[in-house]
Amino acid sequence: MRNKFFHLNKPAVGPVKTAEVAGALPRRGGGQGAPIAISIVVPVCNEAENLRELRRRLVAVARVLDRPTELIFVDDGSTDGTPAALRAFSNSLVDIRVVELARPFGQHAALLAGFTQCRGDIIVTLDADLRNPPEEIPRLVAALEQGYDVVGSVRKDRQDSYLRKLSSRLVNRVVAQATGHQLRDYGCVLRAYSRETVRAMLECPERRAFIPALALTVARTATEIEVDYTSRRQGKSQHNTLSLLRLNLDLLMSFTSLPLRFVSLTGVSIAALGLLFSLFLIIRRLVIGPEVEGVFSLFAVLYFFIGVQIMSVGLVAEYIARAYDEVRGRPRFIIRSVESGGESPPAGRRPDNPRRVAGGNMGIKESWPTT
Repeated sequence: MRNKFFHLNKPAVGPVKTAEVAGALPRRGGGQGAPIAISIVVPVCNEAENLRELRRRLVAVARVLDRPTELIFVDDGSTDGTPAALRAFSNSLVDIRVVELARPFGQHAALLAGFTQCRGDIIVTLDADLRNPPEEIPRLVAALEQGYDVVGSVRKDRQDSYLRKLSSRLVNRVVAQATGHQLRDYGCVLRAYSRETVRAMLECPERRAFIPALALTVARTATEIEVDYTSRRQGKSQHNTLSLLRLNLDLLMSFTSLPLRFVSLTGVSIAALGLLFSLFLIIRRLVIGPEVEGVFSLFAVLYFFIGVQIMSVGLVAEYIARAYDEVRGRPRFIIRSVESGGESPPAGRRPDNPRRVAGGNMGIKESWPTT
């Protein structure tokens, strides 16, 4: 069944009737069948080569879970055969739905778009590249059912470069201090969340949301388990060095003001060094007398200070630009269509009246009721 609508994830404007407010998540339930217990959200971008294997393994996981499970694939503006492959998915064991975004909005915006479609009490997120085995999902679900709001995962035997591991370790430590949860791995998408945690995340209005860290700012209890982590077998990674650097900067600047504090501390340190160096030059002038040597050394020191100043101004400008993005209030994502298994309505058929659903920060959704 195909359900087309235009979904702007931004605050609603004007009064909202009480009957129209349904929260940030759809109602629990799975249509005519048993209520959905587990929702698995998979953001996808140019992963056509992995989709068949991914679906097969996820369906096998659904059998192991032995509970009503839905799979939500979010196409983040793929340009290969991913959209066609996703639309062809159907299986009687699980409810498979495909959310298509209007353009690439990024992995974490795609996750948020998938969250708006979840009906389960437990929401699991997973990458489509199969580096994290889907077979780890039952362990995450079992850990969450022990009473936690969030269950993260720690990647074992990472096959990444030393520089990438070092940067991840640094970012993880900073985010742990900012969120108050001492977890070891914030970069792994394979995680499980309670429905209440996902609802709280959808009510957070910031545009540059990093889901693992955002969840821990609204969750009360969290834990993590070790999971396998393998190398990519097929397809090409969507993350290069520049995108990973941008992602780490987004993470740091979205959840902590530590970079600004670092710049302030650097400025104070340089000012102190400059004062000491000035005193040294004055004493040297009094003791030795006028001299020409050392002019180029002074220029080198001056250029260093100028570089630090430009870097500081650039960092402050980055924070201002982010504040400007938030003020503009543009949508974090736009859902073009949602498809699920079953027959599509006849071509050209359309109900008489659209149904408008709005609620707080969950966004405004224009949808046509299915028939």
